[in-house]
Amino acid sequence: MTTVTSPLTGRVVGLAGVPDPVFSGAMVGPGTAIDPVRRPTEAVAPVDGVVVSMHPHAFVVVDADGHGVLTHLGIDTVQLNGEGFELLVSKGDTVTRGQAVIKWDPAAVEAAGKSPISPIVALEASPESLGDAVESGEVAVGDALFSWS
Repeated sequence: MTTVTSPLTGRVVGLAGVPDPVFSGAMVGPGTAIDPVRRPTEAVAPVDGVVVSMHPHAFVVVDADGHGVLTHLGIDTVQLNGEGFELLVSKGDTVTRGQAVIKWDPAAVEAAGKSPISPIVALEASPESLGDAVESGEVAVGDALFSWS
């Protein structure tokens, strides 16, 4: 069983609240989403594992059970070409839950005309394999978002 914890502090809006049909339709996978606080912050690893994909706006950590968790910072943020994002780890690095992975500013993303809402997705998972996904309320870094069997 993998417990995925929040990589950000903010308000949970659930995948249905993501302004992107690919995420809101759970086409990438099941999970939830966070509308982050509007201040410079760090996105942290939601599980212990290895960083298998690393971009300025998104990263994937795969845990010891082979569960990959995507943290996508904002919507359409790939169009910012890395501006306003600082990578703190590299692809292939082993990270621990809560370790800072990317430094970014959700307010700057919003000012650039993009949504800072950030999906946290269980890759290659079925909706039935996720338990107790948080869909609303306030969360802090490290709060449980969902479990995955």
